[in-house]
Amino acid sequence: MHSFEELSKEFASRFSTKHFPSQPVNLYGPADYFLSLGGKRIRPVLCLMANELFDEMNPDAWYAANAIELFHNFTLIHDDIMDKAPLRRGMQTVHEKYGMASALLAGDVMLVVAYDYLNRADATYLQKIVKVFNQIAKEVCEGQQIDMDFETKENVTMDEYLHMIKLKTSVLLAGSLQIGSILGGAGDGNQQHLYEFGKNLGLAFQVQDDYLDAFGDPKKFGKQVGGDILANKKTFLLIRALEVANDVQKKEIKDLMQSNTEHKVERILSIFKSCGVDAWANQLKEKFLEESLKQLDDVAVLSSRKKHLMDLAGALIQREY
Repeated sequence: MHSFEELSKEFASRFSTKHFPSQPVNLYGPADYFLSLGGKRIRPVLCLMANELFDEMNPDAWYAANAIELFHNFTLIHDDIMDKAPLRRGMQTVHEKYGMASALLAGDVMLVVAYDYLNRADATYLQKIVKVFNQIAKEVCEGQQIDMDFETKENVTMDEYLHMIKLKTSVLLAGSLQIGSILGGAGDGNQQHLYEFGKNLGLAFQVQDDYLDAFGDPKKFGKQVGGDILANKKTFLLIRALEVANDVQKKEIKDLMQSNTEHKVERILSIFKSCGVDAWANQLKEKFLEESLKQLDDVAVLSSRKKHLMDLAGALIQREY
């Protein structure tokens, strides 16, 4: 059994090899460039950890991990295009550096190569892992579309937002774990517990992310606090505030969302606090984290084998903001 850090280092080393041919350079150059920007590689390493939870590392798990990471990067390239984002990890996005058409194609070919890796798996597992992979891919696209629909939708309910986050963020974590568990020989029940572990962990992580954008320390968080508020993004915090605020507060939030005054972030944060949204977010995050750990606890393997996944959950989700 290996820790997240150990597997992460091993995966980074293996993944740094060339995935694409050199020609045509205007297709594969942008794809290589984007992968060179790095990333946490959490999803592929979850796949590897789930495999090791049940058995010795199946060589096919490395192929599946490559496929998952390439798929994730494909979604990021296309997300950046849709969001008109100028930067990714502090560097120019692919469409800014190489143009829209090349960025679209670079993302497309990345997805094709992901399937190339997946198809290297042994026939014993291939149909099962492709089925899970395809379900993830479809749901991530659905989540992205719903998120874009929210931009023009005046009222978004908490259930609608949770559904979107589950699709856009959580299912890739959950599916990565399930694919790894299939390759480790897990039964259907254990696969489902791991899937639910990943799904709830993803929800807890998103609550934390929304909270930190509003209330985090910019030095620790690494980006401007209040970015979601300035962009009028529908987040856990905003949706909750609109649910519990009084009429005067609701009107002020909606008026501020239509404006760009210098006090916009400060005023909305003040309303969030007076509505108790900050404390509520902490409780919601804990709820999802507890459910996540309960699902992991229900996986029928020795508790000692689960330690590295428990440690990772704790590292991803800060127990105190």
